[in-house]
Amino acid sequence: MLRLHNLRPRPGARHRVKRLGCGESSGHGKTSGKGHKGQKARSGGSIRLGFEGGQMPLIRRLPKRGFNNAAFHKDYAIVNVGDLNTFEGGTVVNEQLLRESNLIRGHFAGIKILGQGELKHNLQVETDKISATAREKIEKSGGTVTLRERRITEQNKTDPTASEVKPDVAASTARRPPKTKTKSRKNKSE
Repeated sequence: MLRLHNLRPRPGARHRVKRLGCGESSGHGKTSGKGHKGQKARSGGSIRLGFEGGQMPLIRRLPKRGFNNAAFHKDYAIVNVGDLNTFEGGTVVNEQLLRESNLIRGHFAGIKILGQGELKHNLQVETDKISATAREKIEKSGGTVTLRERRITEQNKTDPTASEVKPDVAASTARRPPKTKTKSRKNKSE
């Protein structure tokens, strides 16, 4: 019968340690499987991934094409509903309060509330994004959810003064006719 005191690894799962540098009779030869001389035979001598001995590597020779959306990816600080139980009932939970209580740290595009855990108090939550289950749990406990206004890009869309263009600026940015180049002819008599 299998008990804690007689647990064993499966046969063949454990190998004996490969002892290197113990001479020719060790089964790993005089050079311990490293061959004769060269950079890879030395201790600590390793070559980084993609290095081709100074030749222009393949990754740099191939043309780079296409678009990568990683530069525009937004990271959100994630807080679960169960984490909000540290606050008393009726508290307004915003980014400043979450930072002070060390529930969120670092740089991020906004806060997202997820629905893991149960909420015991009624809280007023200010957030950028929230899942449907989290909203349901907060409102079920008697709390409210308000979504924060978007950052500067969307504020400009809603702000009527941001879209106004001053007349002198509009005149300077108006489309001008393209300049034509004139070729100067040299005298052939020279």
